[in-house]
Amino acid sequence: MSTTSPTIPKETARHVLWMFDRQGGYRPGSCTEYLMRAIQSADVLHAAKLRQVFPELSAAIDLARYDDNGLAKLQAIATGQAPLGCKCGNTAGPFDLQGRCETCTEAAA
Repeated sequence: MSTTSPTIPKETARHVLWMFDRQGGYRPGSCTEYLMRAIQSADVLHAAKLRQVFPELSAAIDLARYDDNGLAKLQAIATGQAPLGCKCGNTAGPFDLQGRCETCTEAAA
């Protein structure tokens, strides 16, 4: 199991924002909508299995549910705004939960 956080793409952030009725969100397709419901309602065992197959979606939902500033972070990811800019200067994203761009996240692994 990887100890690095998955990178949350803008589209995923927007879908989760829609799920939580937040500005910047938009409704996903029905399959993704059902997956989000499954991830949110899963018990510990099934949540772990879903996290292995859908790490970005699971991380975004966990961020929204358990981080006090999670929805604001998702809004920043969805719009590509700072402070979620990487130390390397990348501001386009996507970024992981530590604010690293995809390239730097892969390099750190």
